[in-house]
This record gives sequence, structure tokens and C-alpha cells, in this order.
Amino acid sequence: MCDKMIVGILGCGAIANLIVQNVNSDNTNIKIKYFYDRDCERAENLASIAGGIAVYKLEDMLDKVDLVLEAASQESVRKSALKIIESGTDMITMSVGALMDEDLREVLSNAAKKYNTTIYAPSGAVSGIDGIKAASVTGIDSITLTTRKSPKSLGREITEEEILFEGKASEAVKEFPMNINVAASLSLASDMDINVKIIVDPKVSRNVHEVEVKGSFGQLKTTTMNFPCTANPKTSMLAALSAIKLLRSLDEHLIIGT
Repeated sequence: MCDKMIVGILGCGAIANLIVQNVNSDNTNIKIKYFYDRDCERAENLASIAGGIAVYKLEDMLDKVDLVLEAASQESVRKSALKIIESGTDMITMSVGALMDEDLREVLSNAAKKYNTTIYAPSGAVSGIDGIKAASVTGIDSITLTTRKSPKSLGREITEEEILFEGKASEAVKEFPMNINVAASLSLASDMDINVKIIVDPKVSRNVHEVEVKGSFGQLKTTTMNFPCTANPKTSMLAALSAIKLLRSLDEHLIIGT
């Protein structure tokens, strides 16, 4: 990459702040310069920190950036992703749960092919995505995700462990749109609607994701114990870090992993 890659941010909350602090201080050819949020003050504040420009309509940045990083919500993906892709702009989406909607995913995929753009989904707050993608080549029999979260991260006050959800990822992302994007990441990586159990547990202070995968390749088990972002306990630090690493990889010439 010879020229600077100019990045715009859609959604200027906790994840965006962490990404900006790390990426703009890197010695890379990537510059996060434009900022949009429905809350204009948040966009202005982050733009001020980054030495960038706040815009008051998403469309105002699309002809000025090479890539838009969405860190807002599933609703923002549904509302804005097609507009971004049709402008010929690449996109990173943090709200991966929106892509569990097969109709939306097909529309966006077809548009990306038509306009020669790419939609990136970081691995997020869970480990083992590369292994699952590799295992899917010969087929996976089952994937189970068990997530434990603190009451604080879910805005609850309880004293006993409680199972909040048990079912498929496609339903989990609808019921917990801000908390379980990892289920969508695992489902999309494996091309299957995985099994999900969500437990609120007053004994844990981290977001814990246990994944078990079985298939013709063998068996894979991972446990990820994430510290939450200090600015937003609903968000795991690793989710933001995965986006930072993805952005950095766009400026790298040696890529490790699938």
C-alpha cells in the first residue's frame, strides 16, 4: 500500500475509541480520519481526539474514505451496509450478528461482487476461528458455544447462576444483539447455525466463551476469558483488538492464518 488508506468510523462508542487510540498511533499507512454517529457529540469528541473530521451524515464520508469500520449496532448494518458497499467502499463490521440474516447477507454479498468491494468480519471476542474455518473444508458435525457473562455486562442484578438462553445462534443474536456476536462469528466461519447457551453468572467477572467443535478433522475445544472494556462492560477487549489487528493486516505483506 503506497498511499494512505483512509478509514471512516460508523459508531463512535467504546470500541471505536479503543481502535482509534491504537491504529492512528501505528507506523502504518492507515489513517482513521472521518467519524459518524447518530450522537453528533460523540462523533465530534472522537474526531477531536483523532485529529479527524466529524460528519453529520454517513454519505458525507463515503467519497472520501477507502473503508468504513462499523462499530455501532446490528440495526446500523441493516440500515447502512448496502449504501456503503454500493458507494464502492470496503467495510469492516463489528456487529456480525446482523449477517445471520440470510437475506441481508445475500444482498450484501451480491452487491460486494457487483461493486468490487470487500466486507470484513473480525474474529471478535472468541478464539479458534481459523481452526473452525479450516475444519469446515471437510465438514463439521457440531459446534456448541457456552457463554458465561457477569450480571453487570447484561444489566442484571442476580445472586444465582441462571441460564438465559439455549438454542440456535440465529435466535441468540436477535435476543441479545449487543452481547453475542461471537455466536454469529462461529456460525459464519463454519457455515452452520451453531448451538448456543448463554449463562449469567455472578461468580464471573469476565466474559467467558467455551467452544466445542466436532467433525471429520477431530475435535477442537477452546476457552476464552475476556476482560470487558472499561468504558462498556457489554464489549470484550478482544473484540476491539481483533478489529485493530484486522486493520493492521491490510497494510501487511505476510499474512498468517486462514
